Amino acid sequence: MYPKLRQLDIRPIIHDEHPYILLRDPQRLTDQQLLVPQPLASVMAFFDGQTSIDAMVAAFRQRYRMALPAAAVSELVEALDAAMLLENERAAARRAEVLHDYRAAPYRPPALAGAGYPADAQGLWSLLQEYLENCDTAADDDIDWSQPVGLLSPHIDYARGGAVYAHVWKRAAQVAREAELVILLGTDHYGADLFTLTRQNFATPYGILPTDASLVEQLAAVIGEEAAYAGELRHRGEHSLELVAVWLHHMRAGQPVPIVPILTGSFHPFMFNGATPASDPMVAAVLAVLRAAMVGRRVLVVASGDLAHVGPAFGGAPLDGVARRVLRQADAALIAAMRAGDAGQFFGAIQQAQNANNVCGVAPIYLTLQLLGKCQGAQAGYAICPADAQNTSVVSVTGMVFKGNAGT
Repeated sequence: MYPKLRQLDIRPIIHDEHPYILLRDPQRLTDQQLLVPQPLASVMAFFDGQTSIDAMVAAFRQRYRMALPAAAVSELVEALDAAMLLENERAAARRAEVLHDYRAAPYRPPALAGAGYPADAQGLWSLLQEYLENCDTAADDDIDWSQPVGLLSPHIDYARGGAVYAHVWKRAAQVAREAELVILLGTDHYGADLFTLTRQNFATPYGILPTDASLVEQLAAVIGEEAAYAGELRHRGEHSLELVAVWLHHMRAGQPVPIVPILTGSFHPFMFNGATPASDPMVAAVLAVLRAAMVGRRVLVVASGDLAHVGPAFGGAPLDGVARRVLRQADAALIAAMRAGDAGQFFGAIQQAQNANNVCGVAPIYLTLQLLGKCQGAQAGYAICPADAQNTSVVSVTGMVFKGNAGT
C-alpha cells in the first residue's frame, strides 16, 4: 500500500491540553473530520503515493530518531481512508457522486445560513439593516456607468467585520441596485488553482442569484475544461463568495442579477519567481474574456478579500503594540495602492514583503484592479479584528469603492 493524502485543510490545534492536527476536506466528500495526535501526524509527510508503510516506518525512525510501530501507521491509513482523505479509487468514486449531486441541484445552497448568519430572510434583513443603520457612511450617488465599478468587500464573518461590510455596501447601494452583471472574485482558501469555476446558481435566504452560464463557459474555454472545474466542489463550502453574495442580494432588496462566481487561487509562486501575474498567459486570457463581456453593460466587479492574518493563530509571533503599528503601516501601503487604482503597485508591495502578513485577498484585489483599468479607490471602513482568545492574533479588513478615471 502506497497511501497518498488528498489536498486537505490541515490545522494544528490543542485538544484536552494535547497537540493534535485537525484534518478537514475542502471538497467535503464527507462531513467527517479527523484529529491525529501531533507526533503520529508527522508520518503523514511520507504519504506521497510512492512510499510503502514499511518504508515510512524506516524513514520516520531515521528522521526523528524514534521508533514507530507499523501497526500504528496502518491504523492511521485505515482512518484516513474511512474519512475519504486519501487519493484513491474509493475517494474518486465518492467525488464523482458528490459532484453529480451538486451539479444536478437547482442551486448551490448557502453553506453558512443558520450558522454565520440567519437562515430566514426576515432575520437576515434585520441583522444587515442594523449594521447599515449604525454606519454613518453616505450612499454614493455619483455613478458613471460608462466604465465598470468595483468594490473590495471583506469576507470575514459578519460578527467581526459587520461594520466594514456596512461601510462599503452602504456606499455602493446604488451600484448594487443598478448593476446588470456582477463578477465575484473570491479568495480560494483551500485551492492552488489560479481560477476555479462553477456553473451553479447561488442561493441566499432572499432567493436565487443566477450564474451567467454562457460567460462561465467562455472562461472555461480559455482555462481548459478540466482545470476550470477540477476544484469545483470547493465552491460548496467556500465562504468568500457566499458572504459577499448575501450582501449583494440584500442591497438589491432580493432582486436577482446575473453573477459570475470565480474562486481565485494563490499568487504565491509570483512572490519568488520574479514574474508578475500580469505576465501570466492564463491571467491575461481570463481578463480578456471578462473585459469583452463587460462592454456595453453596467458591470460591478467585487473583490472578496481580507488583508493581514498575523499572530500565533497564523503561525507567527504574538502581536504587541509595536507589531500592531507596523501592521497598520503595511496595510496603509496597500490601501494607498488601491486608492491609486494601481494593480502593479499593489502587487509590488505584496511581492516585496513576500506576503509576510498573509494577505488573503491578493488575487481578488489584483484582478479587480486589472479589470477596471484606470480607476480611483475610496476607502470604506477599516478594522483590526481579534483572531484568538488572547487577542495576540488579528485579521485586518477594509472596504473600497473603485470608480473609473478615464481622464487620467
